[in-house]
Amino acid sequence: MDTADRRLDRAGYSVRLRRSRRGPAEATLKSLNGGRPDALRIRRELAEELEVDDPAAVAGAQGAVGTRVRALVGARKLVPLFDLQTRRRAFPLAIGEIPSGELLLDETVIREPGGALLSRLRRVEVEVPEPALATVGPFVESLQHACGLQPAVLSKYESALVASGSGRTEPETFGRTSVEPDDTVGQLGLAVLRRQFASLLANEPGARLGDDIEDLHAMRVASRRLRAAISLFGDVLPIEATRLSPELAWIGRMIGGVRDLDVQIVQLDDWAAILPSHDGEPLARLRALLTTDRNDARAELLQALDSPRYDRLVRRCAAMLRTRSGARTTSARAAAPALIERRHSAVRKAHRRIGRGDDPDAYHRLRIAGKRFRYALEFFADVYPGETTRVVRRTVELQDLLGAYQDANVAIVRLRDVAAARGAELGPEAVFAMGEVAERYRAEMDARRRHVPAAFAKVDGKAWKRLRRQLRAARPTAASP
Repeated sequence: MDTADRRLDRAGYSVRLRRSRRGPAEATLKSLNGGRPDALRIRRELAEELEVDDPAAVAGAQGAVGTRVRALVGARKLVPLFDLQTRRRAFPLAIGEIPSGELLLDETVIREPGGALLSRLRRVEVEVPEPALATVGPFVESLQHACGLQPAVLSKYESALVASGSGRTEPETFGRTSVEPDDTVGQLGLAVLRRQFASLLANEPGARLGDDIEDLHAMRVASRRLRAAISLFGDVLPIEATRLSPELAWIGRMIGGVRDLDVQIVQLDDWAAILPSHDGEPLARLRALLTTDRNDARAELLQALDSPRYDRLVRRCAAMLRTRSGARTTSARAAAPALIERRHSAVRKAHRRIGRGDDPDAYHRLRIAGKRFRYALEFFADVYPGETTRVVRRTVELQDLLGAYQDANVAIVRLRDVAAARGAELGPEAVFAMGEVAERYRAEMDARRRHVPAAFAKVDGKAWKRLRRQLRAARPTAASP
């Protein structure tokens, strides 16, 4: 099953309602990626028993499959793609006395949902846990040679798609993403937007599932880069791009609410491992509270991703990127010096405003200015191949310091708010342990802050001055009348 717009396939998963005469109905979720030319597939598979033998029950299930299906498809309905009727004989495999998977002989009939025959398959499958792969692998190879078996390059799901005249969904494209040194600044700006918009959409399924926090982080970075590109290239982009910026800020905030809690929970786990053992139970209560907050933030994020507002954002951005070319603008090399130098000047200004104090807001402004400068350099990297690398690397070092500083400050503010609002509920031991954690965050802020001047000096030093000369020297000369 899938939605009408193939949400599950685009996310890299298939969902099956499995019926058997020997047991209850079962929903299974399988990852579709991880295939190799030798037919080996390393994939994730989850299963959940259903109380009702009905396709509608899959998305309503409360276990591992149902919750993930809802996260991926929202309110969209699942519809049947095809029926697979399989007669299976299973033979257990063991390494010594240890069970190590199964050898399966399958005869499968592929039918349309209404029952019309599409194709037949006969297959030998060997399913093993990944740790047993190296030991079972030689047996599979000998079986293949002895019986004249050919690798099944397509899974049953993919074979059924082909039999039904369909196929796997392809990632959406929105126009040219390659950049040439002679491109106009409008062509460059649109290419950057297309890359980042594609990244936003590609990481959305992982962000929806929430199984790997890095998927959410990548989606957040893509939303930030989209806004940075609109700000940098705004004068040469369609007016629609500027109108989309507030919408990108909105979805970025929704993502950020979850991401900040992800970072804090990971850091709390690290510190819980080294703090005194008597702090363990109070910190566990704090972790449970942060986890609840994260679950609430994830629910709000999923609601946002399923909303008409987000759908409009995606459709409007896709339409703009597909229909505009940016060809009638000035050369990217002509525009680059002013755009990049303006971003660097903002970094210097933000650094001067820090002074000798320890105002977190001032460091946050420096972080934002540094991020915009770094993005500008990265956006122009293909126009100046290899020339921006050194300054980017040094800007990343500054960004890492300021990012850790900001994460610690956000965590302190949250701990303070939690202590004020929920201290009585958590108990004095938890509040005391939170104070210890806050002090560790503060010590980390102090340590990071001491390294900022040296990191900034590298961003403002010889490498930058050399790059600035190169940018100016590469500007095209005006054509003679």
